[in-house]
This record gives sequence, structure tokens and C-alpha cells, in this order.
Amino acid sequence: MPESSIPVLDRGFVRLIDHMGTDLTVVNAARVSYGKKKEAWDEKDEVLIRFLAEHEHTSPFRHAYLQFHAKAPIFVFRQWMKHQVGCSWNEISGRYVEFPEDEFYVPTAFRQQAKVNKQGSEGEILPEHREAAGRLYLEGCKAAVATYKELLAKGVCREQARCVLPLALYSEVYWTVSLQAAAHFIRLRTDAHAQWEIQQYAQAVRKLVEGVYPAGLKALIPEP
Repeated sequence: MPESSIPVLDRGFVRLIDHMGTDLTVVNAARVSYGKKKEAWDEKDEVLIRFLAEHEHTSPFRHAYLQFHAKAPIFVFRQWMKHQVGCSWNEISGRYVEFPEDEFYVPTAFRQQAKVNKQGSEGEILPEHREAAGRLYLEGCKAAVATYKELLAKGVCREQARCVLPLALYSEVYWTVSLQAAAHFIRLRTDAHAQWEIQQYAQAVRKLVEGVYPAGLKALIPEP
């Protein structure tokens, strides 16, 4: 059985809720072209599933699905939700629930802007700035949440008060995804060019997918 829940960052997690099918589901979806079906996995299935991936016969991989429950900072989900093909999303709504006071992500280290990659980061900021950066970050998050709570106390509706909340705030989603789409997410978001925080979530997703579809994921993301 796969590990069902993996903690990520300081307050987040990725949890496997459910899945449909196995690696055998993938190869049987391909074999239906010949009116055939197998009941048990063997070496021929290993060969077939690699053939399907290598030759980009990807439709059989879309007959296998996984459902995850994830908790992550909003800025992580804004990157994650760019993955739409083969995915279904439902997120906790600030229109219905009031966010707690301290549910925001606090980095253990602050990185500096990369000199070559305009969208990326590299290394830690200078030692003399680390304490001040940590203080400013916490002050900003706490002030935004305090303003949010004060707006609610003055009768402002949740759907408007939430607009002042920081991107570091944690949110929660249900994410249902095909095996092919999960592999695409893993391949892109475990890459060194992806933001470090989303890399941690992609690694957790990979571990959970491997527990259910080891042959399928290996075929879609072969070892270098």
C-alpha cells in the first residue's frame, strides 16, 4: 500500500485520498484495440507499458486516476493550478470559511534573486540581512491577517475581507488527476528550474503516485 500522507514545508501536506485502477488498467486500455484483456500483470505488460510511453500512445494512461487532498501556500497553488489538462480542482473558499490567524508559510531561509534566471532564485541572502528579512516577512503576514480579522469584526463580508490576505496563506484543495497529467506535473515541477517550494510538493506527489502506478510512472518518466 502507498504512503497515504506526506508532510510538506512547515504546515502543508499531500494526501492520497483515492485512486482508480492499477498499471494493469493502462495496458488493458491499450489491449482493448485487439479485443483482449488480462487479469494479472507479467513481464509482457512491462514491455507494453514502456512501448506506449516511448511512442507517445498516451491515451491508455488517461484511464488511471488519482485523487489528492493537498494543503499548500496560495502562491504554490497558483503555479500548480496552471496544470489543467486531465485535472479537476476544488479549493477551500474564503467566501464560506474564515481563515485562521497563523496559517501562513514561513520560509526557513530567504533566497536571493538569480542573476541569470529572471524568474528564479539562488543561494541565501547576505547574513547581515537575514534577521531583518525574517522580521519584515512575519510583520507583513501578521499585519495582513490582523487587517483581515478587523475587517470581519467591522461587518465586512468574507469575500471582500479576504482580498488583503497574503500569498503565503495556506489553502487546501482536492485534486483529481489522470496518471498522464500527474506525470506531466511531476516532470515539470521537480525540475531544478521550478520554484523550490513547489518542487517539494511535486516530490511528495511522485512518491504517492509511485506507490500506486510504479510501472506506469517509470514508463512516463524514465530514469536518466
